[in-house]
Amino acid sequence: MTVEARWPQELEAPSERFFEAFAAQLAEPDGLRDGLREAVKTLIPRIDWEAYLPHLPHGIPGLRAVLRLQPLLGEASFHRALATQLHMAAHEGRRAAPALAQVLAAKGSGQWRNLESFIQSRRPGLAYAEAQGFELPEAADFQRLGQLTETDMANVGHKAVLCDHLADLHERLDRPRATGRRLLGLTAWVAASPEDTFWARRAAKRLGTAEVAVPWAPAALGPADWASQVREMCDLGLVALLDQLTARLKAGQGAGDSLAALVLAASEKQLDARRDLEGKTAWTFVYLATLARTRPADPRPWCQAAALVNLFPTDEPEERVQAARIGEPDAAALTDAVLDAEPALAMAQAGGLAKAGRAEAALGALAEAAAQNDPTFNHAHQVFAVAAAADLLPDLPPPVQEAMLAALAKSLANSQGSGDLGRLADRALAAARP
Repeated sequence: MTVEARWPQELEAPSERFFEAFAAQLAEPDGLRDGLREAVKTLIPRIDWEAYLPHLPHGIPGLRAVLRLQPLLGEASFHRALATQLHMAAHEGRRAAPALAQVLAAKGSGQWRNLESFIQSRRPGLAYAEAQGFELPEAADFQRLGQLTETDMANVGHKAVLCDHLADLHERLDRPRATGRRLLGLTAWVAASPEDTFWARRAAKRLGTAEVAVPWAPAALGPADWASQVREMCDLGLVALLDQLTARLKAGQGAGDSLAALVLAASEKQLDARRDLEGKTAWTFVYLATLARTRPADPRPWCQAAALVNLFPTDEPEERVQAARIGEPDAAALTDAVLDAEPALAMAQAGGLAKAGRAEAALGALAEAAAQNDPTFNHAHQVFAVAAAADLLPDLPPPVQEAMLAALAKSLANSQGSGDLGRLADRALAAARP
């Protein structure tokens, strides 16, 4: 069987030869790009998205996270992470044959008027079909869907994140026509699924009729000012929190200081997370990274972010894991500490690297650790979280970078799963190298 036939066949019906087929596909000219295009085009209509509601399977969206980590990883680690992420996507629940045939046959006229109507009336199937009628989806189309969903926090903000991530995935695959339609269709389908605007409506009530915008400007406050906001986000109830935050935004607080306070609060919540909530708590960084990338002027998404951070439990400081005492921090030692499930040591290494001005080295070490984990074990939360940190890092002051990286190191060390799948991928990939 030719390489051209083997890879699509494994996507249709994955077998124990999945990694061998992927390795052979990589060896082809433009094999990585074309293999990913084929995977996205094949799998999106076949996955039974409805069965997962109100949640969302992370196989396809996680591909963007892995591609975002490519600059931080060696070639072997990147290919391993990509192989296991594709394996996860290919094994997600499939539609029944009649439903699949109906989805594949449906194609709308590709008009925004119709698409917006289907989203507003909550008809995901029709929204997906209408998106298949777009001649060539562009970044502006995903951005327009993002604007339609930026105050919808169903499934803790997955809609805004998906609009951002699938737009980026489309760009990274060089904007292919057929694959782009599938990506836009999935984004439209999720946008039209049941909504949750509770937090946005509560924020709007406090903002009133005032013309409030959140300017994109670097952080200008200092640690003491951020600390007081962290206490509000972590300790107050939702009503009091929104009262305080909307007052700050009305007074002109910009995105840089809002983001710094939000990341510090999210880092504190991550330190407080139980083992079974490590991945769910890390999702706050993913949503915050989407805010940093899309830069909304509307204050309601920033209020939603604070409410999301506030949603997770807070413990007393003395009950948290404390960083161990170490000598000179080392990136390789950080990866080892994470993989050995030693959170105190991992925190010390990550925080020490960041304090020494080596935040990128800490990020690379965390990416390497995440690349060795089976994404199916933790719903790809590890690669999502590290990719979010990579997105956030340039917009954060050094003390905030340090807190975030230490919290993520603790989270990854506390959520280690099996590396068996990665080892299978490594063997297949190594065997295919010349």
